[in-house]
Amino acid sequence: MPSYTAPLKDMQFVLHDLLDVSGQDIPGFSELDRDFTAAVLEESGKLATEVLLPLNTVGDTEGCTLENGVVRTPTGFDDAFEQMKAGGWTAMDCDPDYGGQGLPYIMHMAAQEPFVSSNMAFNMYQGLTHAAYAAIYFHGSDVQKATYLPKMTTCEWTGTMNLTEPHCGTDLGLMRTKAVPQEDGSYRISGQKIFISAGEHDLAENIIHLVLAKIPGGPEGIKGVSLFIVPKFLVNEDGSLGPRNGVSCGKIEEKMGIHGNSTCVMNYDEATGYLVGEAHKGMRAMFTMMNEARLGVGLQGYAQAEIAYQNAVAYATDRLQGRDVVAPQNPDGPADPIIVHPDVRRNLMDQKSFLEAARALTYWCAVLIDRAHKTEDKDADGLASLLTPVIKGFLSDKGFDYAVAAQQVYGGHGYIEEWGMSQYARDARIAMIYEGANGIQALDLVGRKLGQDGGKHIMGFFEMVKSFIKENEDDADLKTGFLDPLKAASKDLQAAGMYFMAEGMKNPHNALAGSYDFMHMMGHVCLGLMWAKMAKAAKSALAGGASDTEFYETKLATGRYYMARQLPATAMHLARIQTGAAPVMALEAANF
Repeated sequence: MPSYTAPLKDMQFVLHDLLDVSGQDIPGFSELDRDFTAAVLEESGKLATEVLLPLNTVGDTEGCTLENGVVRTPTGFDDAFEQMKAGGWTAMDCDPDYGGQGLPYIMHMAAQEPFVSSNMAFNMYQGLTHAAYAAIYFHGSDVQKATYLPKMTTCEWTGTMNLTEPHCGTDLGLMRTKAVPQEDGSYRISGQKIFISAGEHDLAENIIHLVLAKIPGGPEGIKGVSLFIVPKFLVNEDGSLGPRNGVSCGKIEEKMGIHGNSTCVMNYDEATGYLVGEAHKGMRAMFTMMNEARLGVGLQGYAQAEIAYQNAVAYATDRLQGRDVVAPQNPDGPADPIIVHPDVRRNLMDQKSFLEAARALTYWCAVLIDRAHKTEDKDADGLASLLTPVIKGFLSDKGFDYAVAAQQVYGGHGYIEEWGMSQYARDARIAMIYEGANGIQALDLVGRKLGQDGGKHIMGFFEMVKSFIKENEDDADLKTGFLDPLKAASKDLQAAGMYFMAEGMKNPHNALAGSYDFMHMMGHVCLGLMWAKMAKAAKSALAGGASDTEFYETKLATGRYYMARQLPATAMHLARIQTGAAPVMALEAANF
C-alpha cells in the first residue's frame, strides 16, 4: 500500500519563514505561533496517515452503492467521519456563534492538505459542506443561519452545491430547474441536477442542498437564476428533523476516479426550498461557495501530486536498475537505484519544485482571503480574486501532470493497480474539470479578472513583482538565480497582457485563443515569485544560524531548478499567444 507523511517541515516553512503568519496584522493571526501551528498540523497529519490513508484504496475499490434510494459509503468511512467530527476538523475556521473554533482560514486550508493527499474522495464530504456553510453564512438570513449552520459546522448535517443539469454545464442560464413560489414564502423546486458530489450518503443525519433554479417569470438567462436551500429532511421550528423532502438520488455516476465519493444524479420533485438572498441574484451567493471550492480544488491538484511524489521518491530510491554512467553508486549490489539516473532526477525535480511553490501560492492566497474578510481590505480581496482561477486551473493541470509523472517513475508497475499510483492520476483528473473546467478558468482570468476594477489588481501584481526584485537586487546570488529569471518571466506576462489590449479589441478571438496559455504563464510567474520569496527566506534562515542547514540548502537548490528549468516556459506561452487566433480558427468546424 502507498505511504504518506504530511510534509510538516515544509508547511511550517511556508507559514512562518515565508508568510510570517504570527506577525501579520490580521485579527487572530498573532495566536498562530510555531508551536501552535505545529501541534495542529501534526494532529492533522496523524489522522491522515493513520485513519484516512488506509481507507483510500478501500474507497477506490468498493466505491459507493445505491440501495433503495440510500447511498452506502465504503467500509470504514462512517467511523473515519466520526473521528473527523470529534476532532473538530470540520469547524476550525467557522464562526464561534455557530459552534466553530474561529481560527483563521489559512489554518483550515493547511490542515486540509494532509486529508486531501491521504484520501481525496473521503474529504470531499466535509469539504463541500464547508463551502455550503460559507454561502449560507455570507448570504443567508439570520433564521437560515441559526437553523442550518450549527449542524453544518459539526458536519452532523453535510452540504452540497447543485448547479449542473444534463443539458447545461457552464452556461447556467440554460437551466430548466424551476422554483414555484408558495403562499408561506417557500418554493417548490422541480428538476434534475447531475454530477452532485456527496449528493446522497449515510454519513450524516441530513444533507443541505444548495440548488440553483429559476423562478417563473424572472429575467431570461443567468440573470434569472436564484439560489435555494433544499434540505433532504425538512427541519422543524425546534431544530428537529421533520419529514423527508421531495429530493432523491436517481443514480450514482460511474466515474474514472474519486470512487469513494458519491457523485449523484439528484431529482427534485416539488421539493420544498427556501430562497437564499434576493430572487434572481443566485449567482452572487453561489460564487461565494464556488470561489472557496476553487481554491480547494487547486489544493486538491497539488495534494494528489504530493502523495504520488512521495511514493515515487521511495520507489526510485529502492528500485535497482542499470548503472550510473559515471561510476557505480551501489557497487556491492547488482545495479544502482534508479534515482541515480539524470532523467529520473529531472522527473522528480520537476515534481518537487512545483509542489513546494504550489503550496506557498495556495497558502498565500488563503492569507489574502483572511485579510479581506477580517479587515475588509479591498485590495487583498481583489488580488485573491485574480489569483483564484490561476490556482484552480494551473495547479490542477500541473497536479495531474505530476501525478502521471510520479506514476512514470514506476515504469510498468505504475500501471498496475496493486501499487496504487494509478489512483492518484485518476483522482487528480477530476480537479481539472469540476468547479468550472480549466478552460473556463482561463476565460474568467482573461475576460473578467484582468480588467476587474480597471485592471487595478493585475497592475498591483506586476508592481509587487517589480518591487520585490528592486528591493533585493543587491543580493548577487539571489539576483542571478532568482530575480533575473523572475524579471524575464514577468516581462513575458506583461507583453501578453499588452498583446490582448492591442489585438483583443480588434478581434476578441485573439485574446480568447491565448487565454489558456496566459493562465499557465501567470501560474509560472506566481510560482516564480513564490520561489524568489522562499529563497530569500531560506537565505535569511541560514544567515541567522539555522540548525537545519540541509533543509534550507535543499530549498535553495530546488528553487534554482524551477527558475532555470520551469520558469522559461513563459517565453513559449508568449510566442503562442502572439500568433493570435488565426492558427486556432483556421479550420471550418466540418474539417475537424
